[in-house]
Amino acid sequence: MSEARIIPVVMPKWGLSMREGTVNEWLVAEGATIVPGMPVLNVETDKIANAVEATDGGVLRRRVAEEGDVLPVKALLGVLAADSVSEQEIDQFIQAWVLPVGEEDEDEAVSADQFVEVNGLRIRYQRKGEGEEVVLFIHGFGGDLDNWLFNLDAFPASTVIALDLPAHGQSQTRLAGSGLDELADFIAAFMDALALPAAHLVGHSLGGAIAARLALDAPQRVRTLSLIGSAGFGPQINQAYTQGFIDAESRRELKPVIELLFADRSLVSRQMLDDLLKYKRLDGVTESLNALHQGLFAAGQQSALPGRELDGRSPPLLVIWGEEDAIIPAGDAQHAPSGSQVEILSAAGHMPQMEKSQQVNRLLQQHIGAG
Repeated sequence: MSEARIIPVVMPKWGLSMREGTVNEWLVAEGATIVPGMPVLNVETDKIANAVEATDGGVLRRRVAEEGDVLPVKALLGVLAADSVSEQEIDQFIQAWVLPVGEEDEDEAVSADQFVEVNGLRIRYQRKGEGEEVVLFIHGFGGDLDNWLFNLDAFPASTVIALDLPAHGQSQTRLAGSGLDELADFIAAFMDALALPAAHLVGHSLGGAIAARLALDAPQRVRTLSLIGSAGFGPQINQAYTQGFIDAESRRELKPVIELLFADRSLVSRQMLDDLLKYKRLDGVTESLNALHQGLFAAGQQSALPGRELDGRSPPLLVIWGEEDAIIPAGDAQHAPSGSQVEILSAAGHMPQMEKSQQVNRLLQQHIGAG
């Protein structure tokens, strides 16, 4: 029997700096028939808890990892194989498993974060790959580049870049401006600082509105446009989230606010909350978020709707929304221009790039590849 018929389930790598994960819970029993994309087990990292989805189909013949195990990236978690594969062959496969080590793995966690000065602001970003096509990820209000943990590795043939917006993540806690025009100008300046004449833009929430504004102002700089749970298509915004995020000062206060982002609230880990509180306690963050909120979401309404200005002359557009989005209603997708691709994902909230990462990645790959 050839080992090619035996398929390993391994600890995934979510984000450039992930080194290990904790096995929280198996979601399927040994002997279960697995299909591609099926959640197999839950894993927690120092950033988020999420389900490991099967990349191949088969029968789960062995659960190698046990709940509570802390294992490195690429460690063997389980084994899929046809019923015709013998138990002895499964045993031999497990015993022979050696962690695959890539040339960049050893130093990748150290070198993941980079910094660049843009208009006098120190900005954190991550860059991976050296492909001719550039994919630039822009996060939303209160987020950071770790919002793209499950997406950055989906474009191995491209140059992939994600940044922390001003006053977010580990970027300098001073704004480049509190209006959408100023934020779009900042992204253009960031691209200039990295010598990027054009890129495929992927924007989430506020990041989507920023990307749409840039596509309108400088369409030659935007190869394709992919907007996820995007602001800028309708006036509604859940102020319980935006103002609640600013006001929360403890884990108890922050937890129900962050849970609004997800259809599956179990994805909100203690570490996620602690990291957000650590960020919110940095000098200048509260003032900057308040100014941004006042400039963009005053009186609980979105002040600018660039999504409604997009038309057939704009870059090719993909709109993705979580059906259970509690921050910006999925119904706003109806305002996408004729000819754009609109995808509404079930069992997903405001963060489908995390909750339904494989579906989102496939949609992004198809859209960007066709652009």
